[in-house]
Amino acid sequence: MRALRRDAATAADSFPRDVQELMYYFRFAEPGQKIRAIPGAGLDVPVWLLGSSLFSAQLTALLGLPFAFASHFAPAGLLEALRIYRERFKPSERWRQPYAMVAANVVAAASDGEARRLFTSMQQSFLNLRRGSPGQLPPPIDDIEPYFGSPAERAMLQQTLSCSFVGSPETVLRGVQTFLDLTQADELIVTGHIYDHATRLRSFELLSEIRQGLIARIPDAAAVARVS
Repeated sequence: MRALRRDAATAADSFPRDVQELMYYFRFAEPGQKIRAIPGAGLDVPVWLLGSSLFSAQLTALLGLPFAFASHFAPAGLLEALRIYRERFKPSERWRQPYAMVAANVVAAASDGEARRLFTSMQQSFLNLRRGSPGQLPPPIDDIEPYFGSPAERAMLQQTLSCSFVGSPETVLRGVQTFLDLTQADELIVTGHIYDHATRLRSFELLSEIRQGLIARIPDAAAVARVS
């Protein structure tokens, strides 16, 4: 329970130890081992660290693990975290080289205007959260501007959601390609908070259709191994 951080009193300082303890439980049990994970022992589950800080980048590099950065809502330290992770990476038994994943919000639709309208659901949701009134994802609105309470709120939202690519397939393709070129990520993970479920599925379908275009435009095939 402690390794799974179910102890409310657990301090953040114990996080490196907790990660190593969890990794230990997925190995084959050793003779005399008093605590075993059932199920879990012997599964050798691949472990990633998902972070949004420079500390997580340093820890992931030290442990020789793949690193995913939550740039879809915390983009400020993205490039510095990737630099630290790659420069300080120590090869491990499973990973001989650093392997980085970056996250992005993607809202794709038939036109830029339609996609921007769908994106207002996510914008409202983030503003509501920052205002201390979280709730279910709201329906889209025609104009997000009146929803801003101040220029500071607008600037905050633009920064928080800066790793978002919203528009037609062509617009999304250009944006995501620039993002991958900038980060040189090995993998991309996307999310898209869209109010209508069928419309959300269509957005992911459009993204899937441009996936091959992304791969084809990458000059170095090793730069992005997979877009998922």
